[in-house]
Amino acid sequence: MEEEITLDLRDLFIMLKKRVKLIVAITVACTLFSAILSFFIIKPTFESRTSIIVGKPQETESKLNNNDVAMYQKLIKTYAVIAKSERVAQNASVKLGIKYTPKEIQGMINVTPQQDTQVLEIKAENKDAKEAAAIIDAVTSAFVEESKASFPTGGTIEVLDRAKVPEKPIKPKKAINVAIAFFLGLMVSVGLAFVLEYMDKTIKTEEDVERYLGLPVIGIIPKQVEETQKKHSAVSMSRVISKQAEG
Repeated sequence: MEEEITLDLRDLFIMLKKRVKLIVAITVACTLFSAILSFFIIKPTFESRTSIIVGKPQETESKLNNNDVAMYQKLIKTYAVIAKSERVAQNASVKLGIKYTPKEIQGMINVTPQQDTQVLEIKAENKDAKEAAAIIDAVTSAFVEESKASFPTGGTIEVLDRAKVPEKPIKPKKAINVAIAFFLGLMVSVGLAFVLEYMDKTIKTEEDVERYLGLPVIGIIPKQVEETQKKHSAVSMSRVISKQAEG
């Protein structure tokens, strides 16, 4: 059993060594392609965000109890729907000078209620860092106005974190993309090497003769590689005692 495993590993090593150029070429090509896309072609995407807390009216905040907290934790989902609504998007579009349509604004923002809190997080993505922050400001302002109009006695809405102009993009993740491309290229190239080896039925070595034909090898004719011999007559005449002549 141990001998069979050793032979299998040896065959695997021989196969990989035989196809090493193919494996290296595909792996390098995939890695370079991903690097070129990530560093030079794909435009970076920036993200700006803000956090909003929803609570009871100021004159009743001192009477806040557990039931009120639970109520506002559920109500925050309603506020999330309002923040993502078309009406808020339309108002934000006007505040931005109609640079973007309401549908475009809805596609750029992401509204997430923070679990077990009264906090609502709004994020905006854009190819321009300053535009991302401007979109957040416009959406936040439109959201506050719409919330007060829809729930005039629903509670206070306070902005915890003002939108900032992001310094670094969130996409593309260059290092991760290159690493993924490297491993994908390696996996594809090794898989292709296995397929080519499986489809290759030609006999190239003495091991192939014994494996596929079940016959013993009784002699080998060495390959003539010397350039000088190619320019002369038959090997048997020029080098009588050579291995080639003996074969």
